[in-house]
Parts: sequence; structure tokens; C-alpha cells
Amino acid sequence: MNVFRSIVFSAALSGLIVGIVVTIAQQFGTVPLIAQAEVYESAAEATEAAPDAAATSAHEHEPGTAAHSHGDEAWEPTDGIERNSFTAVFNIIDWIGFGLILNAIFVIVRRPADLREGLLWGLGGFAAVVIAPSLGLPPELPGIPAAELTPRQIWWIGTAVATAVALGLIAFVRSPWALVVAVVLLAAPHLIGAPELEHVETNVPEMLSHKFTVAVTLTTLISWALLGTLTTFFYRRFADAPERK
Repeated sequence: MNVFRSIVFSAALSGLIVGIVVTIAQQFGTVPLIAQAEVYESAAEATEAAPDAAATSAHEHEPGTAAHSHGDEAWEPTDGIERNSFTAVFNIIDWIGFGLILNAIFVIVRRPADLREGLLWGLGGFAAVVIAPSLGLPPELPGIPAAELTPRQIWWIGTAVATAVALGLIAFVRSPWALVVAVVLLAAPHLIGAPELEHVETNVPEMLSHKFTVAVTLTTLISWALLGTLTTFFYRRFADAPERK
């Protein structure tokens, strides 16, 4: 019971802190870039919609045709406090989930010795979840076309898992065969290749995409380092605390 309490409580506290830090960092890093990209996306949609609107209007005025409505658009939070609140909530939930996974690995492998080891675990998570998948599927801004979602999700998950297993083999198995398997696991997803479109047409500037990739990478680097350190700290505190009878 003490181990379960340590896992849950440390993940909850770590995820809460990291989620708040990420949300604040996003307000200065990624959110302004997303807002700029949405301007380009809206302009492109307006340009594409103009000929369609003209054709629809002409069709509606033809004798014998009935006007019709496309229905209400999907709900989305309004800009400002509402949107930022939803972002914060989802960030906290995400990082609590990552904290649970990290703590579960602590228990399966061994308890972390100190904050330095926790930091290394966090950097390992950053490599597996961010760096490796981003080599094939970099962070995308609104207005940039992408391949179908399901194949991209499958490739992303496969790449993250393969990278995590490879890092585990390198760190904990001192054997030549483990090193060979790790290299294969690291290379396989990228040899297969991420799903992508043959031709991508967008009016979003390439420099804006580059800035977004850098901002996301730096934000997640700080977040994973902080998560690894905090989960180690809180896990040890709760694990060492005596249980109440």
C-alpha cells in the first residue's frame, strides 16, 4: 500500500506542478506562434471558401432548388481565460499520466537513488517521447496539411516505445546483444519512415514552423527534466513516510 500511495501521490503532485509550469511557458512560447499560424490558416480558408460560397449562392437562387444549412460549427473554447483554463487542465492530466508511468518504471526497475538519477530518467523520457518521434513527425502548426491521423499515431507510439526499450537496454543490460538490439530498435522506425504527404502546400511561413519546433522542444525539455526530478523527490518522501494505522 505504501508503494501504491507513493506512486499516485508523487505523480499527482509532480504532474500538477509540471502542468502549471508548461501552461505558463506555453503562453510565452508556443501560444503566440499558434495564434500567428491561425491567422494564415483563416486567410487560406477564406480564400478557398470564396469560390464555393459564390457557387452555392448561385445554386440556391436557381429555380426549383431549396436552400439548406450546413449546421452549427463544432464547439471550441473562446480565447482568453476559458481556452487557457482548458489548456491548463489537459496539461496537468497529461503530466500526471507521464508521472504515473515514470513512477511505475521506478518500482519495476529499482527505486531512484537521488535527484540526479531522476533527472536522467526525465531526460530519457524526453528522448523517447519528444526527440525520436519529432525526427519523423515534427510539431505542427495549424494550417499545415498532414497525413491521416491514425497512421501517424501508430508510428508515433511505436517510435516512442522502441526508443524507450532501446534506452533501457543500453542503461541496464551490459551485453553486446543488447547493444545490437538497441541500435536496431532506434533505427527501425526511421527506416520505415513516418506517414507523410507527398506534396504539402501551405501559406504558413517556414520560419514560423521552425520557431514553433524550437519552442516546443525547449518547453518539453524543461518539463521532462522537471518531472523526473520532482517524481524522484516526492516518491522518496512518500515512500519513506511511515504509514498511519
